Amino acid sequence: MPEFQFEKVIYEKRGRIGIVTINRPDRMNAIDPETSAELHEAWCDFRDDDDLWVGIFTGAGERAFSAGNDLVAMSKAQQEGLNAISAVYSRAPFGGITRNFECWKPIIAAINGYCLAGGLEMALACDVRVAAEHAVFGLPEVTRAIIPGAGGTQRLPRIVPFGPALELILTGGRFDAQWALKYGLVNHVVAADQVMPKALELAAAICENGPLAVRLAKEAVYHGLSVPIEEGLRFENEQSRKVLVSEDAREGPLAFAQKRKPNYKGR
Repeated sequence: MPEFQFEKVIYEKRGRIGIVTINRPDRMNAIDPETSAELHEAWCDFRDDDDLWVGIFTGAGERAFSAGNDLVAMSKAQQEGLNAISAVYSRAPFGGITRNFECWKPIIAAINGYCLAGGLEMALACDVRVAAEHAVFGLPEVTRAIIPGAGGTQRLPRIVPFGPALELILTGGRFDAQWALKYGLVNHVVAADQVMPKALELAAAICENGPLAVRLAKEAVYHGLSVPIEEGLRFENEQSRKVLVSEDAREGPLAFAQKRKPNYKGR
């Protein structure tokens, strides 16, 4: 099981699954610029590695997925002036994946505790979310006189109903895992010691499918969120045509006809 140890991030490759872990449990897995840069490097490797089909994003320990931006590091940069802030925070997108990062491989967030501010924004940038029963969520930025600036104002209202999303953004309030499950923010709520097993189970299930079909389907879904239905259907048809000429698209029906498990190769 290859493992790539950065200073603040652990990156593992388990078969077809890439696991990226924020490794700052003493700081509630808060994200400073160096952590963002390491996360971005790990996620870019995951995106570009043809042998990896599904990613899992989590935080070390059981207390937090991530408490968000490291406000100590942010305050220090502020004290050094605007140029210092710009230099420090332009190295990589916050959390590595919240903007300027396109990846059509599925990414599962394994949320093991506090998932606040930028932590929630990183989870929102994932595709499927599994939460521990004790997980706590929120976008409290306005209570610190800032706004969710890593996608929170855009992704939360696209995932949960508009009214509750806007209330949470404007009040900076917190909510628990059952609220998150009720409104569709998370897909599963499990016991704390089952968060990673459940994420791995979901990843394994996705890996059973044709990887090209999975990626093209994901892209079609996200594309359709921002266009009229007619354009979405046109794009879906284009994606379908692309995958139908693949080797995997021939293997799937053949395996079914021969009553055996398909051997997908991602081509």
